[in-house]
Amino acid sequence: MDRIRPANLSDLAAIERLVEAAYGHYVARIGKPPGPMLDDYAAHIAAGRLHLLFQENTLFGLVVLIENADHMLLDNVAVHPEAQGQGLGRRLIAFAEEHTRQVGYERLLLYTHEAMIENLALYQHLGFREIRRVEEKGYRRVYMEKMLA
Repeated sequence: MDRIRPANLSDLAAIERLVEAAYGHYVARIGKPPGPMLDDYAAHIAAGRLHLLFQENTLFGLVVLIENADHMLLDNVAVHPEAQGQGLGRRLIAFAEEHTRQVGYERLLLYTHEAMIENLALYQHLGFREIRRVEEKGYRRVYMEKMLA
């Protein structure tokens, strides 16, 4: 059984290891570290934006949610490679949708690098639709949204 809870500073080293494991293989594909590898996770923790998914007492996933004026941004969802294919990414996205509704938003927005084709396919399968492609901060990003009624 998995559980999701807010992150705290004592989780920081484990979070950084998870992010490295989850995104490290994209460095060669993109040509540089993906944005999530450069994030300030201590700041996300302090702002209450970061939630962690555990199985037993092992950290296997995380989600970063950022409130904006008219939407919630699903800034990061990551699952450790050892746990991929078990539905944990879907569980984290379902959590993000539920949290988004609870705080009063109807729109969940995310972006991913265009080279992360596995992520694009998963998000489309889960009901997200592409709304634009841009180059920002040196990355070719695909923005997607899901309306939550």
